[in-house]
Amino acid sequence: MSEFADGPQAWVGAWSEKRAALTPDREALVDATTGERFTYRELDRRANRAARLLSAHGVADGGRVAVVSRNRPALVDLFFATGKTGGVLAPLSHRLAPPELGTLLDRVDPGLLVVEQPFVDDVRTALDDAEDVDATLLLVRTAGDEAGAPADFDTYESALPDEDSAVETPDISPSDPHLLLHTGGSTGTPKETVITHRAVVWNSMNTITGWGLRADDVTPMVFPMFHTGGWNVLTVPLWHMGGTVVIAREFDPGDLLRVVETEGGTVLVAVPAVLRMMADHDDWARTDLSSLRFVKSGGGPCRQAVMDAWWDRGVDLSQGYGLTECGPNNFVMPDGWPREKADSVGKPAMHVDARIVADDGHVVENGAVGELQLRSPHAADGYLDNAAETAATFGEGWVATGDLARVDADGYFHIEGRTKHMFVSGGENVYPAEVEDAIADYAGVAEVVVVPVSDEQWGQVGKAVVELAADAEEFALTDLREFLDGRLAGFKHPRRLAFAEEIPTSGPSKIDREAVAERFDG
Repeated sequence: MSEFADGPQAWVGAWSEKRAALTPDREALVDATTGERFTYRELDRRANRAARLLSAHGVADGGRVAVVSRNRPALVDLFFATGKTGGVLAPLSHRLAPPELGTLLDRVDPGLLVVEQPFVDDVRTALDDAEDVDATLLLVRTAGDEAGAPADFDTYESALPDEDSAVETPDISPSDPHLLLHTGGSTGTPKETVITHRAVVWNSMNTITGWGLRADDVTPMVFPMFHTGGWNVLTVPLWHMGGTVVIAREFDPGDLLRVVETEGGTVLVAVPAVLRMMADHDDWARTDLSSLRFVKSGGGPCRQAVMDAWWDRGVDLSQGYGLTECGPNNFVMPDGWPREKADSVGKPAMHVDARIVADDGHVVENGAVGELQLRSPHAADGYLDNAAETAATFGEGWVATGDLARVDADGYFHIEGRTKHMFVSGGENVYPAEVEDAIADYAGVAEVVVVPVSDEQWGQVGKAVVELAADAEEFALTDLREFLDGRLAGFKHPRRLAFAEEIPTSGPSKIDREAVAERFDG
């Protein structure tokens, strides 16, 4: 039987003990908030204690533990511990409103619920909204928070058994779930995506082989651990290699710059907004970035000005592409890629197939825009308790991403935006991402979102919502359209213009287009 075949496999989920056996004294995790540092041996011992806790509460053989917390070591304990017990980790966003949390808790139905102290009140309200959640609640907190702790909560640390020796682990199949990660959708309650052990391992392999991760790599993990970015972008692949992950409750641009310098960060992946804020920070010019081997931008298009700022510092910055349902690391920039391909996400990773299809499902010719579909052993299994959405997204062996893309003559993939964001103006298709890229080159534009608005003549036209750079002044629509002449066809030009003090974001600092459209409608 192949080691990746279905059926019980002793290696499945054995992340911490396997790595601790190989590199026990290598530093695995740094908590930048407290200054604590953990070796792989120490993380495995913590995971053994957590595994005993989970088993005591029935969170084994498919049992679920939900967590509402910022990034902290307890989440790492629970990831490794669910691997050991056959349990399933379901981290939930602390940014969700209580009714949304309640709906997700109903869906996940955890046997154990771990809550960081700042979010206790929201979780209490969520549980009131939930219909039938019977979970043991444990509080996780930082030393010094005891004064404000609710008296009716047991704490995570006090509940952990003292025994940290190896635990007896069940045989787990690669097809068994390990993570329930909810989508980053900004409309409606997010869907819970079922991530199997196989998907976690294969994404790690695709990332290591595609990006060239090394055992001496160090990364500040800026994505939240309720998001696929917090686990599968770099954290688990680096643990696979024996590298070091730096976490914190909160990261601001100055903190990130300091961590890169003091910890010798070698790899950084962040959304464009974070990379822009780092480049705009007062400490940017005096921070030593020489340890960085490469930086990846993901979660939306990275503007040319941001790429130029990092390139000017000698940093290899390129764009990536992923989603909760597949990967998320699906593409790689080939060796020696030319700068003129910087607006692409590269070519498919080793064990990823990609295609562009038309509305009728047929593959389009190179250069044509269609929906991007992906196929890989690192794809998720589907959505929890949602057969209709699972069939629509994962049907026929391909993951329908909902993103528009094209392939150029050299085989590089370019993301053109979401299918639902495309609009028709005077019978012509307009892709907001293309228009935004052109507007971003206009002087004084820090960020821009183009949304469709109603128009009596053309049906719909684009409205450009602009966030200005520091000290920049507002400009007229006529001036912007004059700038776009010769760069974009006239029907793609925005016919409305508005300025925002700050573009709304959702999830892990991603632009919230729905909020922009609602706020600037008309």
